[in-house]
Amino acid sequence: MPQPGSLADALDRYLRHLAIERGRAGNTALAYHRDLQAYLEFLAAQGMTMPAEVGRQAVSAYAAALSTDSLAASSIARKLSAVRGFHRFLVEEGLAEADAAADTRPPKLASRLPKAITVEQVAAVLDAAGGDDPMALRDRALLELLYATGARISEAVALNVDDVLSTGEERADVVRLFGKGGKQRIVPYGSFARTALDAYLVRARPGLSARGRHTPALFLGARGSRLSRQGAWLAVKARAEQAGIGVEVSPHTFRHSFATHLLAGGADVRVVQELLGHSSVATTQIYTRVTADSLRDMYTTAHPRAR
Repeated sequence: MPQPGSLADALDRYLRHLAIERGRAGNTALAYHRDLQAYLEFLAAQGMTMPAEVGRQAVSAYAAALSTDSLAASSIARKLSAVRGFHRFLVEEGLAEADAAADTRPPKLASRLPKAITVEQVAAVLDAAGGDDPMALRDRALLELLYATGARISEAVALNVDDVLSTGEERADVVRLFGKGGKQRIVPYGSFARTALDAYLVRARPGLSARGRHTPALFLGARGSRLSRQGAWLAVKARAEQAGIGVEVSPHTFRHSFATHLLAGGADVRVVQELLGHSSVATTQIYTRVTADSLRDMYTTAHPRAR
């Protein structure tokens, strides 16, 4: 048992706060626990085990130590974000008088633009999953759904058959996705995805399901169990290689392409935000930069006085 009032005791309280009051997902809470446990071990090595003993110099020393550990800037930023949240909690709970991490700033991250492929390249990958065998029908349905909805691969493989929704006699043509933190969103999909899903559900899934334990999962592996993220990743990679488009494609490529193509087609950025399940429109706006870059490249290539 941690000593009452100690940093270790405060950490236990903070993790409960994240899980119960903030509703953080299990994996997120585990990441906070791991990062903050390392921070407390650093402080303990300096003889600091109580909140009142930790000042801004100690936090700065920890940040400096991280920068010499050959960690990626994103990893350092994540660890310092956990430290800052912990110290804010200490102040809010009356366990510390001042926020020792108030002046701590994470390293500036390099701007990484998402990599989308063209509409023609998407079509080529989808066409590579043509055929009537169960795996081809499943892969076509998976790929069409990824491109039609912008779903994360984790969201797609977590789908159950009942998450493909319909209401009354009219097909609703929407799918219920569960994103980060268990947040639910309803996303429409078009006729190409509907046709691929219908073909898979009627002509492939029953046979695959008979090989397993009749799971409610929408996408099944060769043995009839729920398709894993790794299995889906391999399926996407294999179809992209078959298509021979000459660029590396992952499941997330379809999410990036979904957003980029919607914005290029005139969709409002806030609509795309809702479809992607982003909590902040700032996250979605990176795709507007991709679209602007594409327009600029096209202008530079096509206009006689652009260069």
